[in-house]
Amino acid sequence: MSGGQDLEEDASDRRVPVLLLTGFLGAGKTTLLNHLLAQPEMAGTAVLINEFGEVGVDHHLVRKVDETLVVLDSGCICCSVQGDLVRALKDLFRRAQSREIAPIHRVLIETTGLADPAPVIYTLMEEPFISARYRCEGVLTAVDATHAEGQLGSHREAVRQVAMADRLLVTKCDLVSGVERGALAERLAGLNPGAPQIEVFEGRVPLEAFACCGLYDPAGKTPDVATWLGDEAVRAQAERAVAARAWRRPGARGAGSGGHEAPRHDAAVTSFVLCFDEPLDWLGFTDGLGLILQVYGDRILRIKGLLNVAGDPLPRVVQCVQHVAYPPASLAAWPADPPYDDHRSRLVFIVRELAQSEVENILGSLCGQAPRDPVA
Repeated sequence: MSGGQDLEEDASDRRVPVLLLTGFLGAGKTTLLNHLLAQPEMAGTAVLINEFGEVGVDHHLVRKVDETLVVLDSGCICCSVQGDLVRALKDLFRRAQSREIAPIHRVLIETTGLADPAPVIYTLMEEPFISARYRCEGVLTAVDATHAEGQLGSHREAVRQVAMADRLLVTKCDLVSGVERGALAERLAGLNPGAPQIEVFEGRVPLEAFACCGLYDPAGKTPDVATWLGDEAVRAQAERAVAARAWRRPGARGAGSGGHEAPRHDAAVTSFVLCFDEPLDWLGFTDGLGLILQVYGDRILRIKGLLNVAGDPLPRVVQCVQHVAYPPASLAAWPADPPYDDHRSRLVFIVRELAQSEVENILGSLCGQAPRDPVA
């Protein structure tokens, strides 16, 4: 991991932003896409649709079928079709450069319902030609309000898509009650507390739901650190989880009768926040984070952090998806609003079947100071 870049450099980044639209089977991604592409503000958007199977169907349902819609139908985008993704992005860029097609202002990739977002993000960051011309702007996950409860409990892919999201689009809200929506919102918050949830009725979603999913605003506005990091939401969720475990202890007042629920794929996903009170040694921290990604990469869903690095007056931003680390960047200044005005380092983890103590031990041994759990 290398040193950061300042906000002005990021704001002037001329690479084409790429949004990843994912979500489990039947979540309504194509409906969202049709509504989105009908908006005049989305002119200049190239669409890549990943279809699984010998006969593609979904791309025929997209109304705007033109020279900037590409179908990747040789397999799931997270595995066999990665080569097709690279070729499609290269071809789009070259055709726009040669003026065969209109200039491309953004790319939206719609994945299959079974896709893992992480390999796509890896391709955008690690393939040299692609990373020099495209940047990952964020991951949006569509969640079907009518079937999410069963899908999250039965399918690991659905859980991963939610946990890796920068924003959650809860679709088909017009088909369920307010009570059901509230229960789903609570469950989604348990998987990804920091991701804003946007309720979608009849497939209509506001354009701002697709804008500025990452930390930085391409227009150069002040980054919303609190929304991006989501550490307060993670802390609140952790406190609720602690209270719930206490309530379920045998003999606790109001505890259940001891019956066993069916195993849930999302039960193994947890989130926590670690803080460092003193400035961090950057080399020690990157060694520790690199070791965590190397050893536990398959259990890491998301890592996001705002760091106080020794010798650097600016806050440094890091984020990771599975074993992939985004290039670090620096904000133009520390946020003036609490709690970030205390200049402490904060790291948010969303993990699967990984003990918090394992992460604490590695970081503590290589950073020269023990991380602190603000919830403990």
